[in-house]
Amino acid sequence: MKFGGSSVGSPERIREVARIIGSRLERKPIVVVSAVGGVTDMLISAAQKAASEGKADTAELRKKHEDIITELGLDRAIISELDSLDELLSGIAQLGELSPRIMDKVQSFGERCSSKILAACLEKQGIGSRAFDAYDAGMITDDNFGNAEPLPEVFEKLGALSESPVVPVVTGFIGKDREGRITTLGRGGSDYTAAIIGAAVDAEEIQIWTDVNGIMTADPKVVPEAKSIPRVTFDEASELAYFGAKVLHPKTIRPAVRKGIPVRVLSTFEPEKKGTVISIESEKDSNPLKAIASKKRITLINVVSTRMLLAHGFLARIFQVFEEHHKPVDMVSTSEVSVSLTVDNDEHVDEIAEKLKHFAKVKVMREKAIICAVGQGLSEAVGLCGRVFTAVGSEGVNVHMISLGASEINLSFIVDDKDADKAVKSLHKELLE
Repeated sequence: MKFGGSSVGSPERIREVARIIGSRLERKPIVVVSAVGGVTDMLISAAQKAASEGKADTAELRKKHEDIITELGLDRAIISELDSLDELLSGIAQLGELSPRIMDKVQSFGERCSSKILAACLEKQGIGSRAFDAYDAGMITDDNFGNAEPLPEVFEKLGALSESPVVPVVTGFIGKDREGRITTLGRGGSDYTAAIIGAAVDAEEIQIWTDVNGIMTADPKVVPEAKSIPRVTFDEASELAYFGAKVLHPKTIRPAVRKGIPVRVLSTFEPEKKGTVISIESEKDSNPLKAIASKKRITLINVVSTRMLLAHGFLARIFQVFEEHHKPVDMVSTSEVSVSLTVDNDEHVDEIAEKLKHFAKVKVMREKAIICAVGQGLSEAVGLCGRVFTAVGSEGVNVHMISLGASEINLSFIVDDKDADKAVKSLHKELLE
């Protein structure tokens, strides 16, 4: 059971999390917890300020944790580790330097405090519990600070958590390398921790508790009528995450995929709801479409060369330019005389365009958005494409590029950024309501 920052963001939320855990004791829960909501950003800011201004200030951070502890009636000693943070920030302030290794150590204090607070809250409610720093439980990683990868032996080491006589509350997001230096697992690191532990103990289910009731048919901020999807496949969830849906990062559920362990996304604000199950199998449905996602602030690059397109190695030359700038490409579409590609931000685009102009005409179009329709069997759904483009066309939305993904579960197209929400609403109304 993994609980995110919003789920442990206040004394009331922490009490509710403890209640949720207590109601599932017969299933032998292992708990993974993120930092209290907002704390990771505060830690990063404090470290940057210490390095740039020579000031080590943890007053706001300390008050946030002390207020929670006071409200919950817990002993302040459980966050005594913040004294070590003061020393660390003072060192950063004196040196005026902030390496990725030191930043990882600073960020670790969020989870190290929240795990102890939640474990103490469980104990206060009569539920036997013990806080674990993940590295003490066996989370050993490489030394890629800021985006570390767990080493293969973690699965055997972390498996011992299943033998705990009390509820283990484990820090998400952090580990240690072989030299004993603290590392962080990057974006979605706490979800990743939960999936790794779930795989290590052969869990019946991995539960990710957030502030939304599962994966939605669209962003509820754009489409208020959006509904929770009962079940999606790992592939569908990965496509939705990549194209902007607020879903688990694809890498974080990889360990669960390998073991075939279902992942359930639930809401601590609506714990009675069943959320969304992410599994290998998809349930049969008359509508192959599961959800609509969008990704804004996209740049579209058109490369045109009537002379070179069919020449051997032409596409390779184009992709080599992107590779030189470490620039991943989202979508690709080719015709007899042109190649269209999208990238997800503006960085290095002008330099890339200048290099491409050595052998082709180049047109760069900024402020675009990818609209993505996801579902098993989209490629076999007769008439679906017609309905999609009729729906967006009826709203006056112009489509610049179309791609039916090689996975056959993803139909994507490019529109102007200003039209993205309009396109999502029209598709949801036509295909999912």
